[in-house]
Amino acid sequence: MQFKQITQTLLAAGLIALTACSASADTASSKQLAEVKARVTKQLPGKEITSVNATPMKGIFEVVMAGNMIVYTDAKADFLIFGDMVDVAKRASVTEARLSELRKVDFAKLPLETAIKEVRGDGSRKLAVFSDPDCPFCKQLERQGLKDMTNITIYTFLMPLAQLHPDAARKSRVIWCAQDRTAAWKEWIINEKLPENSKGDCENPVESTVQLGTRLGINGTPGLIFPSGRMVPGAIPRAEIEKLLAEK
Repeated sequence: MQFKQITQTLLAAGLIALTACSASADTASSKQLAEVKARVTKQLPGKEITSVNATPMKGIFEVVMAGNMIVYTDAKADFLIFGDMVDVAKRASVTEARLSELRKVDFAKLPLETAIKEVRGDGSRKLAVFSDPDCPFCKQLERQGLKDMTNITIYTFLMPLAQLHPDAARKSRVIWCAQDRTAAWKEWIINEKLPENSKGDCENPVESTVQLGTRLGINGTPGLIFPSGRMVPGAIPRAEIEKLLAEK
C-alpha cells in the first residue's frame, strides 16, 4: 500500500488524532544500540547489519542492512517489522526520508572512467545512470526522459541484471569493447543494433560495475545519480530530471 493510501486509511479511521511521532528520535545509549545489533545479528545469521539507530517511536529501533535495506525491531529483537514508518502529524514517511539519506552518493567518487561518456552541448551538467542493455525501462529513459536533453554529460554504467536478463552481460561487454562505445550504446539502446566488429573480449569493467551498483544499493535499473548525491530509481520523466539536475 502506498503512503498516500495509508494516510487516507488512517484519516478515514480517525487514527491520526490518536498518536503522532516526534520529529526527534527516541534516545538510546551506545551500549543499548550495540546490544540490539548483537541480538539482530544472532537472529539473522549471514545478514550484514550496517547500523542500528533509535527511531521516533519509543522502544522501536531502525536496523540498516547491507544494500540500504531498513527493517525495525524491538529492544529484544523478538520481532521484525518490514515497511514504512509514518509520521502521522507530518503525513510523511520516516522510512523514505531515511532511505534518501542513506542512498546519497558522493558523485565525485564515482569511477567515471568505467562508464560510457556522452557529452551533449557544452556538457556542463552531469548525470550518472546505471543501466542494463536489456532493461525496457532503461530504453524508455533513453528514448523519452533523456531524449533531446542538451548541455549535459551522461555517464552510463553498464550494470546487467543477470537474473532478469541472461544475455545482458554479453551485450554489455560487446558494447564496451566497441571501437566507439558511446555510439555503440546509443545504437543499441535506441535501435537495438549491436556493433558487428566487437566480440566483447576486451578488458572491461562490467563485473566491477555490477558490484559497485550493489554496494550503492541499486537493486534495479535504471538507477540515476545526480551531482547533489540524490539517487533515484526508474525511468523518470524529463521534467523531473531537469528539476533534480538543478539541486545543489
